[in-house]
Amino acid sequence: MSEKTIINTLSELAATSSSLSLIRLFDDEPQRLERLSIQAPGLYADFSKQKVDEKTLDALLAYAEAQNLGEFFDAMRAGEAVNTTEHRAAQHMALRAPEDENFQALGTNISNTIAKERARLRAFANDIRGGKRQGVTGRALRTLVHIGIGGSDLGPRLLMQALKRYHAPGMDVRFAANLDAADINDALSGCDPETTLVIVVSKSFSTAETLANARVARAWLVQHLGEDAPTLHMAAVSTNLAATADFGIQDENVFAMHDWVGGRYSLWSSVGLSVMATLKEDAFEDMLAGAAAMDDHALNTPVAQNAPLLSGLIQFWNRNFLNMKARAIVPYAARLSLLPAYLQQLIMESNGKSVRADGTPADLVASPVIFGAEGTNAQHAFFQQLHQGPDPVPVDFIGFTQDQEHNPGHHRGVLANMLAQARALMSGAPAPKEAPYKHFPGNRPSTILLMDALSPFSLGALLAFYEHETVAQAVLCGINPFDQWGVELGKHVAVEVLSHLEKSTTQGMDPSTAALIERIAKP
Repeated sequence: MSEKTIINTLSELAATSSSLSLIRLFDDEPQRLERLSIQAPGLYADFSKQKVDEKTLDALLAYAEAQNLGEFFDAMRAGEAVNTTEHRAAQHMALRAPEDENFQALGTNISNTIAKERARLRAFANDIRGGKRQGVTGRALRTLVHIGIGGSDLGPRLLMQALKRYHAPGMDVRFAANLDAADINDALSGCDPETTLVIVVSKSFSTAETLANARVARAWLVQHLGEDAPTLHMAAVSTNLAATADFGIQDENVFAMHDWVGGRYSLWSSVGLSVMATLKEDAFEDMLAGAAAMDDHALNTPVAQNAPLLSGLIQFWNRNFLNMKARAIVPYAARLSLLPAYLQQLIMESNGKSVRADGTPADLVASPVIFGAEGTNAQHAFFQQLHQGPDPVPVDFIGFTQDQEHNPGHHRGVLANMLAQARALMSGAPAPKEAPYKHFPGNRPSTILLMDALSPFSLGALLAFYEHETVAQAVLCGINPFDQWGVELGKHVAVEVLSHLEKSTTQGMDPSTAALIERIAKP
């Protein structure tokens, strides 16, 4: 079937979807649970509560074939220029692959480069963790201040919270991202300059927020330890060696970033240096192994049994045919409270676009609005709307079977709440005649991702799952998930407005912005 024919079929199926009952589908399709549940590396994915029947799923799989979904992933693995607007490869999978695998980017072998940099990072991190890396006074560096923003901040910050059980003894890490000075002030507060290492993460070493915070940290070090402090108390992740040298950072303390990895896909690279140094030995490698296992699953499994790609198809169906404009991510684990924010950037920065990769207007939408919070807190925040609001919102529930906190009562309660919410969204409840406000329509879709434990391996697999799902949705809609021109526009306009603020001028500004500049400039 042609792409247009399949789209028409999906539209026709969507028009009758209101009559589909999720509960009845389990009776009508005896193989439903088997067909829509997948054991993937690190996680078990249950899509059976999604609003797709056999006809819909068959049409979605046909569309994936028509869009050459599998071929795109092969091209990405081969290092082709899948980032078409910037003519770059997208080789984040290479960063977590076993070292005996061969990877290229636009025909150039990158495996040796990755191996050498990984060895440098491992040695540097081991020296910090082992107390061998010392400051100007000879004391071991035990506190890391990680300065970055966006993809240079969200991933490491998430990992440090999620893997708290794997922290190395005696190590501390702080984060500063926001341009608001409170963020860097809080990060430095209570730190001992003699035992602090500042790691500045910026590919170009020109990101405004990151450099502003780095200057504050550098001045703090110099104030307490003298002009030579940056040579031993600062490191960087950047490609701009001239700029890092001007900043006083030694070349041997600068680690590479590459143009074949975008920021929101860069967690697996040198960006994770602070994580490598702060977690116990091999924890970061275990996380890479989990992601690599999910990569192998995504690349080599037919779409119908491929957890991230099938999830991408289902979310594509929800957004474009069931008109579900939002999606909730709810991990039932307090240590994953930062996961929704991480996935907001991954999904919405990758796919929040209305122009196809070929420059034509996009007639299909690759990204809903992503929001979420950890369960059970989320149940006391936005779940009222999920159950009774007029606009159904698909939910991803993420849970763990093992009780890692050694409190069985709490753990059973968390799992019971997660399963209950998914069941209640599906089943609903009729209202008593005397209380119509207690009507719950039900029939609302959800996915459950179940893992054994919140370990480095399972977390790596989970994050790679969402990366592949995000790319799959982009391919289905014909957009490029690896550029972010909207981000670049905001940066450009901010530089222009800052110039006006500093000069207290308004020429060329719109009336609203001009009035606000004048109000801000008033003494």
